[in-house]
Amino acid sequence: QDNGFEQFIINYCNEKLQQIFILMTLKEEQEEYVREGIQWTPVEFFDNSIICNLIENSKCGILAMLDEECLRPGVVNEDTFLTKLNQLFATHKHYESKETQNARHVMDASLLPQCFRIHHYAGKVTYNVTGFIEKNNDLLFRDLSQAMWAARHALLRSLFPEGNPQKVSLKLPPTAGFQFKASVATLMKNLYSKNPNYIRCIKPNETKTAMLFMPELVLAQIRYLGLMENVRVRRAGYAFRQVYGPFLERYKMLSPRTWPRWAGTDRKGAEVLLAELAFPPEELGFGITKIFIRSPRTLFDLESRRQKRVAELATLIQKTFRGWRCRTRYQLMRKSQIIISAWFRGHA
Repeated sequence: QDNGFEQFIINYCNEKLQQIFILMTLKEEQEEYVREGIQWTPVEFFDNSIICNLIENSKCGILAMLDEECLRPGVVNEDTFLTKLNQLFATHKHYESKETQNARHVMDASLLPQCFRIHHYAGKVTYNVTGFIEKNNDLLFRDLSQAMWAARHALLRSLFPEGNPQKVSLKLPPTAGFQFKASVATLMKNLYSKNPNYIRCIKPNETKTAMLFMPELVLAQIRYLGLMENVRVRRAGYAFRQVYGPFLERYKMLSPRTWPRWAGTDRKGAEVLLAELAFPPEELGFGITKIFIRSPRTLFDLESRRQKRVAELATLIQKTFRGWRCRTRYQLMRKSQIIISAWFRGHA
């Protein structure tokens, strides 16, 4: 009920994780269809970049304003920080406070004067600014860092690299918010370089009770996790896509027109192959560089036909090899019999 600096930082991280989830599962998915020239009706979804920018913008984000207040000389308190936020985000649709509500003539007793509210992707969260500056300005004195660096314990020494006398910096140490923002940026860079898989956990009830399903709770989670849009994109889109070359190489054995060699382009070969297999046209999409298959059932059908064909080809290879082996053995026996007969006649 009472959210402070720690919850603000946690929710900022959640926003960044939601952003990468949106980009990798919704935005990039739809952009690929457009890029490949596949006929597609875009699915609307909420892009939370505007919320991330509200928090982390290096010039006028909430964290930047908090750092500015921490470094500003003179009397500094949370009131000046909140006043600055109210001036900057007076018209921002994802930010509100008592002052911005008064300007819009909104009566809301739940929002206290020392609080501000952010409309996160998962819902509205109210933050109490009390303690924000103190917690963000959580500095470790240099002499303590140097004392820890001078310890004989290797782990302690490694945890305080800033205590190295040869690397002493006269700059002010980074604030807690700045450090967390840099840490989140590193995490995002790492995640963007991977191909992540998502497991979304849904709580069926609040009491951790077996055999109890609360539809309202589950529906709320599905909405704020972005699963509705994700399911719509997946259902409207294609379950499988692959570049024409590897696709043709894997399945060309299913058609006598493409097996064992295909002289044309990879795309033309894929079109000929799939036309031969007589799949419904709505199941297939031919992009610029990739083949798209809508239903997993179609892909399973392709795989089962391929397995059957592989067994037939293996039998053909075995049959040919056995025939060659028997024929070679017969020819050797025949040649040997002729030589023996010739020598016997000569001797007789």
